[in-house]
Amino acid sequence: MNPSTHAPQVALPTIDTAFLEESLLQLMALPSPVGLTDGVVRYTAARLESIGIPYEITRRGAIRGLLRGRERRPARALVAHLDTLGAMVREIKQSGRLAIVPIGSWSSRFAEGGRLTIYTDHGQLRGSCLPLKSSGHAFGGEVDTQPSSWDHVEVRVDVPAHSAQELIDAGVHVGDWIAFDPQLEMAPGGYIVSRYLDDKAAVAALLAACKAVVDSGRELPVDALALFTITEEVGSGASAALHGDIAEMVSLDIAISAPGQNTSEHAVTICLQDLSGPFDYHLTHKLIGLAQEHGIDYRRDVFKFYRSDSAAAVEAGNDIRTALIGFGADASHAHERTHRDALLALARLACAYMLSDPVARRDRTSMGSLEGFTEQLRPDEMQLPSTALPDPEVFLAPEGGDAPV
Repeated sequence: MNPSTHAPQVALPTIDTAFLEESLLQLMALPSPVGLTDGVVRYTAARLESIGIPYEITRRGAIRGLLRGRERRPARALVAHLDTLGAMVREIKQSGRLAIVPIGSWSSRFAEGGRLTIYTDHGQLRGSCLPLKSSGHAFGGEVDTQPSSWDHVEVRVDVPAHSAQELIDAGVHVGDWIAFDPQLEMAPGGYIVSRYLDDKAAVAALLAACKAVVDSGRELPVDALALFTITEEVGSGASAALHGDIAEMVSLDIAISAPGQNTSEHAVTICLQDLSGPFDYHLTHKLIGLAQEHGIDYRRDVFKFYRSDSAAAVEAGNDIRTALIGFGADASHAHERTHRDALLALARLACAYMLSDPVARRDRTSMGSLEGFTEQLRPDEMQLPSTALPDPEVFLAPEGGDAPV
């Protein structure tokens, strides 16, 4: 499973670790629940500018950065998402507290106790997310037996409000966005713990990979697009910002380290299948080969309850090869933890991919003949049992008739 030890013909450019970690720190400082992403879009665009990568931004804020190659087609894309989970005000209660609903899919048990910011129409207010029964001195054992759901938490706003009207007077409205504090910690030993490593850690890794390629001065074989999406956590993700020349797309996202999974917090994961189905055979195996060639620590895995930007791109009607690579992390959509090793491995694999040849030159055009089409298993490699071979008699024409087609 670990990469082979033979040296590659050409070494990869060095990843600027300080740049990667600085990018992650700054990204974490910018709240970006789905729908509140303008600030993080502006930051990422400025980061691309500093690297020297031209970019375009869609109406809503998805970014498409361009690293030119010798050839325009078949172009490839690497995508990471800027949006995170969050919440929204659902009801202003007569008690002076707020009922909320989640933005994206996550459990209220990881919201309990979280400090947060409410973004009102004209300002910001601070608060805490608490269970409905939060004081053991008042409720005794009921604190431990109350259900865990979004209907059983509320937000206590840090203003003197004991009625709905007082909260309204403070500027709170139904539909206000809520961002939870990430509580980022970067330990000396390399562990990184925070909310929203999904997917800001991958964004930082992709930016670092782009910087390494640009700084190296090496020419890419084909155009590579660095895409940064803003709605992955609600399912639409990379349905925007693609164009017809893109034939391959690799999503960079969180990978799930948990019992029953093969992922490691210290390696890059190459996912073979998620909830939306298998990823492209040839592109996925190309990434496996690149990891082996360049000595990148990697794992192969399959995720049952997971979808990414790749699914959104295909479901939007794009006929492209897709793959998923991720930084190994524990407790996804909760208090996530990864290690610097995983982020460096992810950045190095992204770098290797950008510098490699495309899967198939035939992919320059969306339609073509069989010539140049990819091949997974050749007939001479298929070891079928004799009982699986067709009976030649079925291909013989009956007397006076034509052979079956």
